[in-house]
Formats: sequence, C-alpha cells, structure tokens
Amino acid sequence: MTLIKYIALPALILVTAIVYWFLAYEPAGAVMLIIFAIAMGVMGWVLVPTFGDVGPTAPVDPDWHERNG
Repeated sequence: MTLIKYIALPALILVTAIVYWFLAYEPAGAVMLIIFAIAMGVMGWVLVPTFGDVGPTAPVDPDWHERNG
C-alpha cells in the first residue's frame, strides 16, 4: 500500500504526459508534464513518510483562564 502512495500521482501525471504527446505531438507541454511528474515524485518521496507524524504540542497551563471582558 505504501508504494501506491509514492507512485500514484506521479504515474497518473506521466500517463497524462504520454497521452498528451501522442494526441498533440507538442514537445514543450509533454516535457513540462514529465518534469511535473518528477517533481511530484520527489515531493511524495519527501513528504509521504511524514503523514503520520505529529509534532510536539505546547504545554497546557492549568492556571490560565480566558476572560470574557
């Protein structure tokens, strides 16, 4: 399941780039889509492992009370 998280979006963008190339024969758009797929792959490689992480939270002060005035 984790591998799917890493490659799902970049693979979909790459498929879109391939379909775009065969339908339009326009290299600039296909190259931009391929670069975007690579960027999404790098983002997934960096960020997906941190999805479950919860950072430290601030301590709660039991003596603090919010005033209504």
